[in-house]
Amino acid sequence: MLIDVHAHLDDPVFDKDLARVIDDAKKAGLRLIISAGINHDSNLKTLEIAKKYKDLVLPSLGLYPIDAEFLTKEEIDNEIKFIASKKPKVLGEVGLDGKYGKDMGKQEYAFRKFLFLAKKLDIPIVIHARNAEHKVLKILEEINHNKVILHCFTGNKSLIEKANKLGCYFSIPSIICRDQHFQMLVSMINIHKLLTETDSPVLSPFPNKKNEPKNVRECIHWISKIKNITPEETKKIIFMTAQKLFLKR
Repeated sequence: MLIDVHAHLDDPVFDKDLARVIDDAKKAGLRLIISAGINHDSNLKTLEIAKKYKDLVLPSLGLYPIDAEFLTKEEIDNEIKFIASKKPKVLGEVGLDGKYGKDMGKQEYAFRKFLFLAKKLDIPIVIHARNAEHKVLKILEEINHNKVILHCFTGNKSLIEKANKLGCYFSIPSIICRDQHFQMLVSMINIHKLLTETDSPVLSPFPNKKNEPKNVRECIHWISKIKNITPEETKKIIFMTAQKLFLKR
């Protein structure tokens, strides 16, 4: 009953062995992988992968904040129309990136558009908030939506508390095994608001190896350890949360 709510199976590093990656994920006990698109070509490829592995993969369509900077507002609007036409069950990866971004206005334009679409369709949205956590939460306060998943959220304790009060879910990456921030986040948040992810192929729990959905097992190990409950109970709770958000529709 494992889930990976955020991976990038369309990444070129998986082109030669995606079938093996999917098979390994199934053997590890995964029931759901949400693969996230980050631009038009990525969204198209993600849809193809989800169609081929429809028993396991759910497509999440979006526009990465840095990618949004290279588009005109008209092009952003056209991509959102394209995504809406595909009747998505999840949106993302979208959000704000203050670390590498240069045009925060363009990023915010796209982010707000996606939030309004998620709210209109009443579907979950997976949000990237790197070095822009405060701004992301401010926008979430304005555009209230009850199905927000903060992916790899690195905000400080006060921002974690604020996001929690807004009702956000937090997807915990497999790199938790060597990242004290995510261990701290898990200790702060009710387990019913936690989800598990890998962000494959990056953020591998194993140095010098590409990340894969099967490594979501690291999340379960650490969440169960921090919450002082069995791995089986941890899997069950997180799967039920994911089922409520992604599968019952």
